Amino acid sequence: VTAHRLGFRLLFIGLAALILFARILPLTTLPVVWPGPDMLLCLAIVWVLRRPDYIPAVVVAGVFLVDDLLAMRPPGLWALIVLLACEFLRSRETGTRDLPFLGEWMMAGAVIAVVILANQAAYVIFMIPQGGFAQPLIQLVTTVLAYPLVAIAMQVSFGLRRAATGEVDALGHRL
Repeated sequence: VTAHRLGFRLLFIGLAALILFARILPLTTLPVVWPGPDMLLCLAIVWVLRRPDYIPAVVVAGVFLVDDLLAMRPPGLWALIVLLACEFLRSRETGTRDLPFLGEWMMAGAVIAVVILANQAAYVIFMIPQGGFAQPLIQLVTTVLAYPLVAIAMQVSFGLRRAATGEVDALGHRL
């Protein structure tokens, strides 16, 4: 059981490293007009909603702190906001097990919206220069639309699904 969880933690860290590596590649010289989805945020929310025991808070905080440093954002701000969102979802895990996928998607969309809006509010409060409100809004929409694709990819590729009500692990502990 411990090796299985450790394997999934390492898989999450590997996928996050792959996303971060792809994000810093200079694929174009044109200025970014249409920001794409935040795939790392989608990945973290999918994993926390599906199997919160696979990624502890320390892993989420570490991955998003590295993301802050690589994206040259204020260190820890984005990591803290995402960590709080993931812990909110983790605390609601038992109540969301029986939700249909549309309900899960709506909950994830609401959390993504709160995360992005809280980040923008912090930028405004602390007077951090930003490029306007259109790009975060576009990123919000694209991230919410990308959520089902990430969820399906994780379920098909790695078997990451929500624990059923009453499901137990190999040692007989309730999930």
